[in-house]
Amino acid sequence: MKRTSHRVIAVLLAASAGLTALASSAAEQAFVPVTDAMLANPDPADWLMVSRTYDEHRFSPLKQITKANVSQLRMAWARSLPLGTQESTPLVYRGVMYLFAPGATIQAVDATNGDLLWEYRRQYPAGTVPTRAREKSLAIYEDMVYFAAPDGFLVGIDARTGKQRWENKLDNGGQQAGGLLVADGKVISNRTCDQGKRENCFIAANDAKTGRLVWKFFTTAAPGEPGGDTWGGVPLDKRAAGPWGQVGSYDPKRKMLYWSVANPNPYTRLQRHGGADAVPVKAPVDLFSNSTVALDVQTGKLNWYYQELPGDDWDADHNHERLLIHTKVNPDPKAVKWISPKLVSGSEHDIVLTAAEGGGMFAIDQTNGQFLWGRPFPFDDPNLNMNSIDVNTGLTQVNPDKLFRKDGDRIIGCYHNTRAIMQTAFNPQNNSLYVPFHDQCLSMVANVESPVGYGPREGIIRPGIDRNKYMNIAKVNVSTGEMKVIYSQAIGTNGSLLATASGLVFTSDLNRRFRALDGEDGKMLWEGIVGGMVVTSTITYAVNGKQYVMVFTGEGQSLTANVLALTKDVMPAPVRNSSGIYVFALP
Repeated sequence: MKRTSHRVIAVLLAASAGLTALASSAAEQAFVPVTDAMLANPDPADWLMVSRTYDEHRFSPLKQITKANVSQLRMAWARSLPLGTQESTPLVYRGVMYLFAPGATIQAVDATNGDLLWEYRRQYPAGTVPTRAREKSLAIYEDMVYFAAPDGFLVGIDARTGKQRWENKLDNGGQQAGGLLVADGKVISNRTCDQGKRENCFIAANDAKTGRLVWKFFTTAAPGEPGGDTWGGVPLDKRAAGPWGQVGSYDPKRKMLYWSVANPNPYTRLQRHGGADAVPVKAPVDLFSNSTVALDVQTGKLNWYYQELPGDDWDADHNHERLLIHTKVNPDPKAVKWISPKLVSGSEHDIVLTAAEGGGMFAIDQTNGQFLWGRPFPFDDPNLNMNSIDVNTGLTQVNPDKLFRKDGDRIIGCYHNTRAIMQTAFNPQNNSLYVPFHDQCLSMVANVESPVGYGPREGIIRPGIDRNKYMNIAKVNVSTGEMKVIYSQAIGTNGSLLATASGLVFTSDLNRRFRALDGEDGKMLWEGIVGGMVVTSTITYAVNGKQYVMVFTGEGQSLTANVLALTKDVMPAPVRNSSGIYVFALP
């Protein structure tokens, strides 16, 4: 699609109070505000949220780059970024890329060449370490870009100039690790929380124009509320489970948000409840940990929930994207272990589909949270930590053989960080979900002297697998649940997938490789080499009719370290401390 970009021309003046950016009046007049309609149905040339669309498909209609010409991709431009944690995905709107730079600054750059247009810098208080900020995404709406700063403030920034328009304090700082989504005129943010402290375990909605807090939903249930009796005797202020991962999805017609919540903490039942059997093995336990929650966007009220892993004992986060897909539901018993007997085979549903970091794939009905089908993901294994679902009720159950019953107990449990922070991609043309995963389990020892409840603890390659098939890309038929592994390698990844209308799937790894695969059979059609480890980020966009694909390089945190430790014998020494943007296009 051909469209002329706007150019935001800014002069940066460093001042003690922060940054002042002066934009030309011509550039300000040329800016076209981002509307609700644009967010609901974005121009194919733009990338307006972390997964491009509210349904989190990570699918682009752009098809200038095809299977026939992708081998001709060349680097169009690159730009260095500061050092620090980088787990984010940029936005692109009308030829301008808005990005989170390590060190918790926000930049706007020309998406055709990387030239800096403006930069927003905050003065952070003592005790805040901005290089540790784990921002997953920014948001854009009307004429503002939104940023959840690591000092606990939500900030509205003028998209044309980089000037701060407003700020609103959400928490005491240091804990924000999620991202942002604008829905129904509200900026939705997800937070994380300290060990055994509930105060920051919430999803919040702020008015996009003013920053005023509209509502908060606490992700650990209180006594007297639905789910409040699932925590046993844990006091309210110590009920902790944070929604710190990827942002949720949104249905503008239903005006409903679908969000994920991570594990409860401290991490073991021994530490939280005083014993493995102090709470049940079957859901619901410790709500709303390791659950999908459906929230009314206008009020923040809970519509329904579905718990994928009850009473987690292993820090097995289930806090990643929840895809919204309309599909015929016809699960194949040869591929799917758990199928609801209430399901009319072949009937059409709006589903919420997820592949969890801690293993397992779940399809539930978007309207009411009813269980439709589930399968072990990636593979069935005797060491599964969640190994049973009551198909009549949809209630999940943990594996009692993998619970820590006394101090010093050691388990090998599956799965662990099999998804990590990289995102899936869905192609509606072939009704296929592409999932990057590590075939990885967990070795863990209970330690009641530790505040987190464990130690030592480490990820391990799943016992007995082919070492060269540690990192994989699965292609899952969303209707039947059938899974095929179309690509495998020994070296791990933190890169998100991207699917395009031309049948391509873009992937990357920690060994500096950025690749295009045939979405049908996984054949590698192109490979580029960048300057460091690729993290999340993969997007495509167009300016003036030219299609680009891009990735960030940089450092993750614990997830990256774990994968590198498991692959150090099969990959060259990783390039560390190399943060940058790498953008490719056809000649």
